[in-house]
Amino acid sequence: MTVDGVVIIGAGMGGLSAAITLSARGVPVTVIEKAAEPGGKMRQIPYGAGIDAGPTVFTMRWVFEELFGRAGWDLKSALSLRQATCLARHAWADGSAQKGGRFDLWADPEQAADAVGAFSGAVQVEGFQRFLKDAGRIHDTLRDSFMAASRPGPVELARRVGFHRMPEMLALRPFSTMWGALGDYFQDPRLRQLFGRYATYVGSSPYLAPATLMLIAHVECQGVWLVEGGMIALARAMRDCAAAHGAEFRFGEAVEQIETTRGRATAVITEQGERIAARAVIANTDVSALGAGHLGAAVRRAALPVPPRERSLSAITWAGLAEVEGFPLTRHTVFFSDAYQAEFSAIFGESRVPDQPTVYICAQDRDDLGNRTGSGPERVLCLINAPAIGDRHAFSDDQISRAQMAMHRILEGRGLKLRLDAEACAVTTPTGFEALFPGSGGALYGRASHGWSASFQRGGAETRIPGLYLAGGSVHPGAGVPMATLSGRIAAVAVLALLGASM
Repeated sequence: MTVDGVVIIGAGMGGLSAAITLSARGVPVTVIEKAAEPGGKMRQIPYGAGIDAGPTVFTMRWVFEELFGRAGWDLKSALSLRQATCLARHAWADGSAQKGGRFDLWADPEQAADAVGAFSGAVQVEGFQRFLKDAGRIHDTLRDSFMAASRPGPVELARRVGFHRMPEMLALRPFSTMWGALGDYFQDPRLRQLFGRYATYVGSSPYLAPATLMLIAHVECQGVWLVEGGMIALARAMRDCAAAHGAEFRFGEAVEQIETTRGRATAVITEQGERIAARAVIANTDVSALGAGHLGAAVRRAALPVPPRERSLSAITWAGLAEVEGFPLTRHTVFFSDAYQAEFSAIFGESRVPDQPTVYICAQDRDDLGNRTGSGPERVLCLINAPAIGDRHAFSDDQISRAQMAMHRILEGRGLKLRLDAEACAVTTPTGFEALFPGSGGALYGRASHGWSASFQRGGAETRIPGLYLAGGSVHPGAGVPMATLSGRIAAVAVLALLGASM
C-alpha cells in the first residue's frame, strides 16, 4: 500500500460510503472488517432465504443515487427496488379494523389523509396535513445545511440557514419535545403514538426528543422502498462499487489498534499482528469504541465515549422462522404498548426492559400490502426496545424468556399468534449487540437525541488525532442507513482535503 493509502476500519454504511467516494477519486483504499460480510448493523441471519436482522427500511433514495452516480454507477442497475404504497400497519389493543384498533399509513399524502379521517375523524385530517407541511419545512431547512454537510454548531447552523430566515429556524422547534408538539396536531392519542414513534427511529424517547424529528414523516412521504434480496443487497452493491474502483476488502479480520507517530494516525495493527501503513484512517465503529480503548491507548483521546445515561435505545430481537396466525401482517407492522410512556420510563429512567413493550415485526416474505410469497413458516424479525446496558449486564435465559412472553402478550392482545421455531431463531440482546459493536453498550444509534443540543454533541468526521476520521451512525449527521451513508461521504471529503484532492 502506498503512503497515500487510506485504511477504513469497518464495512458498515459509513465505511462503504467512504470507500466508494475515495476509490472513485483514485485513492488506494483498504477496508478491514471483522465480520464475513459487509453491512455492519445491516446483518443477515442465515435462515430460509436469509433474514435481515438490522435495518429493514430503505429511504432517502437520493443519498444513494448521488453516491453511486458520483462513482459512475447507476443505482437502478446496482439494486432492484420497489416503492411501497403502504408504509406500515399499526395495531392497538384488539387489533381489528372494525373496532378501530388497526391503522395503515399510506405513502401518498392524500390517501393517508383519507385514512386518518376514517380512523380518527375529520378534525384530525387538518392536523395531519399541518403536520406534514411542517415536517417538510423542517426537512428542507436541514437537508443541505445539516444532514449532508459537516457538523455545525448552533451558530454555524444559523449562518448556513441564513440569519435572515428566522421563521425557518423557529419552525425547527428544537425546544419542544416530540410528544408535546404532536399534541398541537393530534388529539387522538393513538396518532400521537404513531407519529411519536419517529423518535425511536433514531433510538430516542418521544417524550424527550426534540420536535425537529418530525422531519422523518417527510422522508417517508418521499418514498420507502423494498429491496429485492433484503437490505444486505444494498451493502453488497456498495462493496461491489468500491471494489470495482480498486478498493481492497479484507473480511474476517479485525483491527487491534491504531498506531500513531508524533501524535498522528499513521497505521493500523491487525489482530494477526500485521501493520498496514496509512496516510489516513477512517474508523467506521461506534464512536465510544475509541474512548473505551478498543482501538488502542494511542487514540483513546480521539473521541469521548457516550456516557451510559446518554446512550440511545438498544433492543432484544428475534430473527427466525415462524408460523403466523390471526392478525394480517404487512411487511412492517407495529403493535403498540398500552403503557407507552411507562415503556420509555422503564428503558431510560430505570434501565430495564419494559413490562409492556411496543413490538415491531418485519415479515420478510410479505410485501407492503401483506401479500405472501411461499407457504409454511415465514421469515420474521421481531423487535422490542431495551436499555443499552450490554456492557454491564448479561441477559440471562430467564430474562430473555420473560421478555419473549411480554412480547407474545402484546401480540396476542392484538390478535396475532406467532410461533417462533426454536431451532431456527437467533436472539440478540443488548449484551449481544455490545459484543458485535464494542464500546456501545448495545446502543444501536449512538447518543440519544434528547434535548435541543443532542445533535450538536455528536462527534463530527474529524477527531482530536490528526489523520484519524470517524464515520457511522454514532457520529454526525446521525443514526439510520442514509445518515450513516452521508457520514462516510463527509469523512471521505475531509480525507480528500487532507490529501490535497478536490471533489
